[in-house]
Amino acid sequence: MKSSMGMGWLFPLCCHFLLFHFSFSHSLCHPHDNLALLHFKASLTITTTYSSYYYDYAYGYCHQVYPTIATWENGTDCCSWSGVTCHPISGHVTAIDLACGGLQGKINANSTLFTLSHMQSLNLAFNDFSNSQIPPPIGEFVNLIHLNLSSSNFEGEIPPQISHLSKLQSLDLSLPHYDEFQLKWKEGTWKRMLQNVTELRVLVLNYIDLSSTSMSSLNLSSSLITLSLDGTGLKGKLTDDILCLPNLQHLDLSGNFLHGQLPSLSCSSASLNVLQISYCELQGPIPPSFSNLTSLTLLDLSFNYLNGSIPSSLLTLPRLNVLILYKNHLSGQIPNVFHKSNRFEELNLRENNIQGELPSTISNLQHLIHLDISRNKLEGPLPNKIAGFSNLAFLLLNDNLLNGTIPSWCFSLPSLVNLYLSNNKFTGHIPAISSYSLQGLSLGGNKLQGNISESIFNLVNLTYLSLSSNNFSGSVNFSLFSKFQNLERLYLSNLGQLSLNFESSVNYSFNRLEYLDLSSLGLTEFPKLSRKVPVLNFLILSNNKLNGKVPNWLHEIDSLLAVNLAQNFLTTPVDQFSRNYQLRDLDLSYNLLTGGISSAICNASSLQNLELSNNKLTGTIPQCLVNSSFLCFLNLGMNRFDGTLPNTFSMNSLVSLNLNDNRLEGPLPESLSNCMQLEVLNLGNNQIEDTFPHWLPTLPYLKVLVLRANKLHGPISIFKTKHGFPSLNIFDISSNNFSGPIPEDYIQRFESMLGQDEVVGNSQQYMQWEFTITIYYYSPTTLTTKGTSVLFKRIPTNFVSIDLSGNNFEGKIPNAIGELQALIGLNLSHNRLSGPIPQSMGNLINLESLDLSSNMLTGRIPTELVNMKFLEVLNLSYNNLVGEIPQGMQFGSFLNDSYEGNLGLCGVPLSVKCGEEHDQHSSETLWREEKFGFGWEAVAIGYGCGMVFGVVMGSFVFLMRKPEFLVRMFGG
Repeated sequence: MKSSMGMGWLFPLCCHFLLFHFSFSHSLCHPHDNLALLHFKASLTITTTYSSYYYDYAYGYCHQVYPTIATWENGTDCCSWSGVTCHPISGHVTAIDLACGGLQGKINANSTLFTLSHMQSLNLAFNDFSNSQIPPPIGEFVNLIHLNLSSSNFEGEIPPQISHLSKLQSLDLSLPHYDEFQLKWKEGTWKRMLQNVTELRVLVLNYIDLSSTSMSSLNLSSSLITLSLDGTGLKGKLTDDILCLPNLQHLDLSGNFLHGQLPSLSCSSASLNVLQISYCELQGPIPPSFSNLTSLTLLDLSFNYLNGSIPSSLLTLPRLNVLILYKNHLSGQIPNVFHKSNRFEELNLRENNIQGELPSTISNLQHLIHLDISRNKLEGPLPNKIAGFSNLAFLLLNDNLLNGTIPSWCFSLPSLVNLYLSNNKFTGHIPAISSYSLQGLSLGGNKLQGNISESIFNLVNLTYLSLSSNNFSGSVNFSLFSKFQNLERLYLSNLGQLSLNFESSVNYSFNRLEYLDLSSLGLTEFPKLSRKVPVLNFLILSNNKLNGKVPNWLHEIDSLLAVNLAQNFLTTPVDQFSRNYQLRDLDLSYNLLTGGISSAICNASSLQNLELSNNKLTGTIPQCLVNSSFLCFLNLGMNRFDGTLPNTFSMNSLVSLNLNDNRLEGPLPESLSNCMQLEVLNLGNNQIEDTFPHWLPTLPYLKVLVLRANKLHGPISIFKTKHGFPSLNIFDISSNNFSGPIPEDYIQRFESMLGQDEVVGNSQQYMQWEFTITIYYYSPTTLTTKGTSVLFKRIPTNFVSIDLSGNNFEGKIPNAIGELQALIGLNLSHNRLSGPIPQSMGNLINLESLDLSSNMLTGRIPTELVNMKFLEVLNLSYNNLVGEIPQGMQFGSFLNDSYEGNLGLCGVPLSVKCGEEHDQHSSETLWREEKFGFGWEAVAIGYGCGMVFGVVMGSFVFLMRKPEFLVRMFGG
């Protein structure tokens, strides 16, 4: 799709070249032009090896280098040179085409190229001009009709002289996506160009910086046929002026910031063939007037926030071949309107909220090659019988609510390449399979029963097979899967009723197998795979019953990149993996590992993720781990490590460091500030003794900081850096001995907590980091939410929390806290805070949990707190609050426990009515007696609008402060 966009204008250009070539092939080149071209050649170098600048994988223009200029020789007629076109009478050069020519160097302003005053067409695309600027003399080509400088490693501002090219009909300055914004239009230059160049038919400026330009300033020529502004940073509202340009056939505005809705079309018909507006943050419904686009062959509105149902008229456009609505929030059913005369070849509705059954007229899509309705809410059974679909290559219906048995037609389509039906509710047996063209088969996450169909093993072209999480029974020899000689990925996890037999006298191997998942199978012994998986990259054996040590064959596979042996009963020494030099990801969490870790583990020098949490490891943490150049994720939490933290953290790649729940002591090493990539730091529940680390705000990407339950003490000093904690989402320093006022200057610089982009739809997003192209790492972290300690296997990106509880902070609650509108949880309990509750806290409209208990707060409860429409947990107990309890919204759901210990409060839900005689004396004495006699009392969990975590609080009575975190839940 993209390549047709970028090259559509070259066809007439090539015809133009051929016409001229044959008409003057015997003309003599003008001497001036001949000499100018030879000088131009001498100013550049030529390479025959391709580089990224002239071989763009995304667009695929140049498949090899054509060193055209190398054939130019002195003493020969330049009109006969490859890539050169001359006027048939004068012999002046009128066109140069050196695309993919392997040119390197810079074109200077005094280059003889600019003396070729008769130039009408110049194509220097896909060369490497060494990050130089487009030379200003380009504007001297006043006769230029076609200019293509795309993907040629120019940078900087586009010279204003380009607006002098008033005769231009086609202009392509586009960049490859990895060099986006390397070129920039100044607003003035852009406007002058649009004013002066009125005959433009093709304008391609992908990934050039147009961020200073708004959509409203686009004054486009009515002669435009192709307009492509993909990823240019344009802002503003999309109007129908562009969509209704009379001659426009191809429009790509993808990757811009076109907030708002798609416009209704005022034109009764439009000439558009291709319309691409993906990744533009568009909202609202698809207008019914889009049915006016009767010439459309391709429509791509993917990666937006479009909602509502799919208009029936959109599916009946007479020429539409490709419809891509992937990743929106469209709902309702697929209209049952597909005509037999339709031309659909690709229909992609992936990742929406589409419901209901597949329409019966889907059988009319006989030209279909690609059908993707995965990750929706489709229900009911698949049609029992469908004839045809002879061209269908990709049938992707995974991650829906489809049920019933899988009909036989799904397995008999003659051209089928990928069949993905995983994560539905299919039952029954797998029918006989005759689609021998299949390369990808995904049936995991269903309720399929019986023996695994023998016909599966006849699919010799399979490269991907997933049967995980079904109810298959019987026994299967693992060697049978070796019949798939092209198999690269095999998923057989969570098949508890299936007996997988690794004992075999048959000599077999998986010569291409890269990924093997045998997790949750109840295996008690390691499979015997010695020398059978020579190129294996990923081995998953987690959640089995493996015990003892890891077999030697696992260390003999040099190709291994990732090993997951978590949740077993292994006692193997960690150092045993020091032999896996290429290993990048090692997960041995939740085993029975004991002993220490020696520096030998650092011999596995490629490690990026080391996960050893929840074992019984002891000793000190090896210094070499924190000096590794590649290690990004280190989790040693929930062990028995002691001693001090390594004190010489070097400049490294650490993104997540979890050392919580050990026995570490001593100060926090200031060298941690060298970990400039750090996003997660969890040192909670240790015995670290220090003041607050004033150097931590120098970490620009830190999102999660957990220092709770240590021996940290003293006041938190004023910021010593210009920018502090700009990315922080979670700040937990609870259960320490900090004192003094709550640090207001810190709170004012929690930039990431100030606000939050509106999340459209209901899909939850998580903090994740790309480990490989297809695998993401989620940093498991124990966090406190609503008074309970929860292990988040994945941290939600919208989980924004501050916990300062269980310290000795004093003074007033800063008004600035009310500015942190992204907060979900706020806990200031068990301190010595005084004064009123700030009215500004009513601005915390996203708050789900608020705990101000066991302080010395006075005054009334601000009525502004009623604005907290998501509030589920409220604890204001054991303060000196007085007056009537506000009513409305969530406040109607809280019980007495939320307010007890405040003798001056009255009104619902308390039994004391306002206006009656009730004890108005200060409850300060009671607070002093009970603050440390009662730690954490259960509070009411609100109901209604809030996101319910399903955590029911119990009541605990302790001698000091709130209890330590006794309730541990697994979530995520």
